[in-house]
Amino acid sequence: MSLLERIAGEIRRSGPITVERYMDLALNDPQAGYYAARPRLGEAGDFITAPHVSQMFGELIGLWAAETWAALGEPARIVLAEMGPGDATMIGDVLRAARAAPAFTAAAEVWLVETSAPLREIQRSRLGETARWAQRLEDLPRDAPVILLANEVLDCLPIRQAVRVAGGWRERRIDAGPDGALVFAAGEPIEPPGEPPDSPEGAVFEWSPAVEALGRAAGALVTRAGGAALFIDYGRDGPEAADTLQALLGHTKRPPLAEPGEADLTAHADFPAFLAGARAAGANVSRIVPQGEFLRRLGVEVRADALARARPDKADVIVRQMRRLISAEGMGTLFKVTAVSSSGLIPPAMEME
Repeated sequence: MSLLERIAGEIRRSGPITVERYMDLALNDPQAGYYAARPRLGEAGDFITAPHVSQMFGELIGLWAAETWAALGEPARIVLAEMGPGDATMIGDVLRAARAAPAFTAAAEVWLVETSAPLREIQRSRLGETARWAQRLEDLPRDAPVILLANEVLDCLPIRQAVRVAGGWRERRIDAGPDGALVFAAGEPIEPPGEPPDSPEGAVFEWSPAVEALGRAAGALVTRAGGAALFIDYGRDGPEAADTLQALLGHTKRPPLAEPGEADLTAHADFPAFLAGARAAGANVSRIVPQGEFLRRLGVEVRADALARARPDKADVIVRQMRRLISAEGMGTLFKVTAVSSSGLIPPAMEME
């Protein structure tokens, strides 16, 4: 029985399910969820992320991590962790760039926070014995400061949705039609947290308890151990009514309810909710900045120029890659960056609230 058939069966037995429940099943069902069973990353897969666009991205994050370690007073041991490391492209670039700071490399104990068994095998094949694995942030060591990196993690956490109707909002749910196909339906009245005012009828508003919970976990981690967490993703920095739920299969957008488990399923990250969770855990939080601005602060243009001079035959490609990372037409504006940190620590290239 396919995952689609099992979801339709659950709906027939118990009634329409929330978007949050659907995303959790589509991505994390142990037998057939996308990340549990068949994640496909990179050019030959379903989607690419910034580390696949250019090595410059991971290299600059590696330098950010080394500078954060220096700002912490250069502790003799530090937990360098990546959450949701995918195929380990970024952490590989991070570690290569970190060789420019040998003392940091010697101090860093590399951990990967990963729940997907197939992705763990890919990561292990690339990194060998240089890394250790954890299922949750709470499983990371507690006896050393931590630098946590996370690129495109928030967007794959389950969301809830509400639809504006005459007289208020109703939670959006997913029902099964007579033919077994999944369809959206309006559920019970609800007052979603932080919805924008004056939304027209038919508007969709999204929020994510899971994103706020991760903010609390990240905030608690850096508050307890000392250190900083850097989160990069595409999403919103304020209240916004929009239906951003999407499925990607073979780099092509697909109907989000058509192929649960077969396609990657994402939604725009709710950065304000993430930071609210981190604040509640006692962490300091930064302002939310566009990815393009963040990478410029880290020197991406200088790095691109150095790479182009070293490889003049690849200069045009390197410039195109940089523009994709930082331009408004590429990833520079939609993708955003924020950091949370322990008391007194201002992470590099960030402005604290």
